[in-house]
Amino acid sequence: MFFRNLSLFRFPATVAPALESLEAHLDGARARPCGPLELSTRGFASPHGRGGEALVHAVGPFALVAVGGEDKLLPSAVVNEALAARLQKISEEEGRRVGARERKRLKDEVLTDLLPRAFSRPYRLSAYIDKKNGWVVIDTASRKAAEECLSQIREAVGSFPAAPMAPEESPRGHMTDWVVHGKLPPGLVLGDECELRDPAEAGAVVRCRRQDLETDEVREHLKSGKQVFQLGLTFDDRISFVLGEDLVLRKVRLLDQVLEELGDGGQDSASAELDAHFALMTLEFERLLAKLEEWFGLPRPTAN
Repeated sequence: MFFRNLSLFRFPATVAPALESLEAHLDGARARPCGPLELSTRGFASPHGRGGEALVHAVGPFALVAVGGEDKLLPSAVVNEALAARLQKISEEEGRRVGARERKRLKDEVLTDLLPRAFSRPYRLSAYIDKKNGWVVIDTASRKAAEECLSQIREAVGSFPAAPMAPEESPRGHMTDWVVHGKLPPGLVLGDECELRDPAEAGAVVRCRRQDLETDEVREHLKSGKQVFQLGLTFDDRISFVLGEDLVLRKVRLLDQVLEELGDGGQDSASAELDAHFALMTLEFERLLAKLEEWFGLPRPTAN
């Protein structure tokens, strides 16, 4: 259940008391299947998976939740083909062209006919809330999916003023400096991956994989004006990740030193196993996020 990507938001301390009744808030917005004429549905599913009832799995100040639902699979090519057949029939039988307004109505009719027969694909996205430090951590690198998840929480709770990161220090500037000078914050070392870009519009892009980032070749790109937009890093020999200039962490991986602390994995139930994995992951991420706050200036917002 370890998160592979981290999209980060923060909320003020004044919100924390409302989160004590998070389970009750989410219960009124449970995930459900699509109806015959629905393209998608969203709600909350149990973090324990299929068959689970609880919508929140809490360990200390950390609360794990999951947004679930369904999406109908209705490719645009299928819709366009059915619409084209109707337009051709009108042309042949009535000898006229269809205007924009009628075309839209016909397309809606096609969707109404096809949706009940479309296959459904389950949707699931995990997130956790750190009530002590004010973080919302969502397991996606997609800003759209992260915002959608946050909107679901906001609608269920009623008010949830969590905001994206607003760094006081430029992540791009810091990462570029780290690679140019090789002087990283204590505990942080370069990985073997980066993306360099010329910040000018339509500027050159260089992507490195399995590359020593301390070579003259990489530094020459930076001396020519390119900047680091994504950078592979390892923190305390415990977590590796690729940090973006948007402060999204991608390809997050807990390293062997951490996984060994799980022991032989002999938990006597699925709930106990989730408990162990979630506790280990959140404690490691808590240390890392505290350092991100320090490196880039990410103060916890205050209530208006």
